[in-house]
Amino acid sequence: MTRPSDPVPDAVPAQDDVVQEYGFPAPLWRAVARLRPPLPRWRSPLRGPWLTSVLGLVLLAGLPVVIVTGLLSYVAYGPQLGGAIPGDVGLLRLPVFDWPTRPSWLYRLNQGLHVGLGLVVVPVVLAKLWSVIPKLFAWPPVRSIAQLLERVTLLLLVGSILFEIATGVLNIQYDYAFGFSFYAAHYAGAWVFVGAFVAHVAIMLPRALRGARSRSLREDLRTPLAGTTPEPDDGSGLVAEEPSAPTISRRGALALVGGGMVLVGVLTLGQTLGDAVRGTAFLLPRGRTTAGADGGPNDFPVNKTFAASRIAPADVGTSWRLELTGDGTRALDLAALSALPQHTARLPIACVEGWSTVQTWTGVRLRDLAALAGVPEPASALVRSVEEGAQSALHPGQVLDPDSLLALRVNGADLSPDHGFPARVIVPALPAVKCTKWVRTIEFRSA
Repeated sequence: MTRPSDPVPDAVPAQDDVVQEYGFPAPLWRAVARLRPPLPRWRSPLRGPWLTSVLGLVLLAGLPVVIVTGLLSYVAYGPQLGGAIPGDVGLLRLPVFDWPTRPSWLYRLNQGLHVGLGLVVVPVVLAKLWSVIPKLFAWPPVRSIAQLLERVTLLLLVGSILFEIATGVLNIQYDYAFGFSFYAAHYAGAWVFVGAFVAHVAIMLPRALRGARSRSLREDLRTPLAGTTPEPDDGSGLVAEEPSAPTISRRGALALVGGGMVLVGVLTLGQTLGDAVRGTAFLLPRGRTTAGADGGPNDFPVNKTFAASRIAPADVGTSWRLELTGDGTRALDLAALSALPQHTARLPIACVEGWSTVQTWTGVRLRDLAALAGVPEPASALVRSVEEGAQSALHPGQVLDPDSLLALRVNGADLSPDHGFPARVIVPALPAVKCTKWVRTIEFRSA
């Protein structure tokens, strides 16, 4: 490849050869060569098709899990019930289904994988970008239709994955510095990434498999720094033309990336496992915020506090009533609810940001309240909160599950204001934001 310091060759290969190699005629090739800007020179002896292929195959194993769990998270919000954000996604609609309530830890596992694995693969993503960065500065920028397609998918892939990582990390930390709807942008960005990822894999997978087979992983893991040499130049544009002396071996580079993955995993895993290991989660978002630091029954993570809800204390005081609507309307105060048959279940609360906690809840079964409202087989239920604008819709399976509760107590004590006093919804495997706190009305709808 011609470098800025090199003169454009007087003798250009025969036009047929240039057309065959670059995809366009010799005069155009000569003009493009003369316009080459002072691009950087990449000299690391580690770069090459083998290292890039190994990193790419690791991502090929991990990224589909991140994609699928992200899309399943959208389904769990109940778009068919109007409970998902964004709502109207047009052609990006997913084939939805009623999100199951069993196993009760399903959403906890889903989001733990989505957020945890999404963070764990970040070191691999950065290493992969480092390994292919010479291709982003290749000259001429386009040599053939095939290369054009490869570069377009590469740019879309790089841009979309960096966008998803950046917005995802900011959302985990509840830092919406970007000024737009995270949910709408992350959902749209996910589809851009999915399309670019599928196209890139279709184009590059045969090359990646050849690259991975070009060297022995076992041999490279045994090769020290002194024995590290550049890969043979296969014309991919990844191997440095004038490599510098190595400063780290390939096994050292792989160990660095692998160590980064382990470190991120250790600093993240505690937010999903909770309990005694929660303190190890350095990247924990509001999961460190609890409803009290006294170690009492309500001392576990909370997303939105009572103060943040801006609910007037009087609205959940002695005048509070739960309004049930169905075949008529019925109002129940806290004493009347407490007098109804109570049920206890140990269930997780799992947040979309990845943190979760498991607690023991006691309250009235939702199916008992549906029967009390005159709709023993509801087609759906709409739960509204005292908090302005807060509500959630439930499908029949979620209403009728034997562990779905209007919880009044947790761990043997009354709910604290931060955890939804006087009553909140708890449904197995339901995203935490849909487990409405400070419940005011429940509307049971018949078919």
